[in-house]
Amino acid sequence: MVVLAACSASSPGRHGDRSAPRTSTTSSTTTTTLANGNPRTDAIAVLDALAVKGRAPKTGYERDKFGPSWSDVDHNGCDTRNDILNRDLANKVWRQGTHGCVVIAGTLVDPYTGKGIAFQKADAIAVQIDHVVALSDAWQTGAQQLSPAERLQLANDPVNLFAVDGPTNGAKGDSDAASWLPPNKAFRCTYAAHQVAAKAKYHLWVTAAERDALERVLARCPDEPLPR
Repeated sequence: MVVLAACSASSPGRHGDRSAPRTSTTSSTTTTTLANGNPRTDAIAVLDALAVKGRAPKTGYERDKFGPSWSDVDHNGCDTRNDILNRDLANKVWRQGTHGCVVIAGTLVDPYTGKGIAFQKADAIAVQIDHVVALSDAWQTGAQQLSPAERLQLANDPVNLFAVDGPTNGAKGDSDAASWLPPNKAFRCTYAAHQVAAKAKYHLWVTAAERDALERVLARCPDEPLPR
């Protein structure tokens, strides 16, 4: 037996709105404080405050440097993969006995392509959870210097995660914004803002090419806020 829910993917659902960064917040938007002490809420201003450096060697990178995959870091009784599926899918069906955690079916409007996908857990690879800032990219832009606990948090932070089309995620690989942007141009401002938010939150730097690519995107939407 399964449990059905007909709800929009944007509704908080069982887990509430878990997409909010854990930086300081106001009642309406998330803020990041720049080096001069002034709070800014627009992604392009925060991008301008990020350090720009060359990419560090990938030496030593392993996925397990960021902890076990899809840990329950917020201790809500549900792993991160299912938290994101619960956040991003509509018309969800849950496995009985998991208290609204394990999603076995649902529908996704893929943000990277704009197409609709019918998710079935039996074919789970069709919908994957993407790290907006890929973990290997994070490793090469400052995450080597984070503590294991901070890397675990980064790998499971909802601001750095989207449920997306599996093949498109595979095509992205561990590319940064200089090498890959979502085919769905309407989503690029949101994508860039999430990249900036994750980099700022975990004190990661950007390469010059990455900075330029993000700046080109955000110049088209200068009021794009950091994600909530």
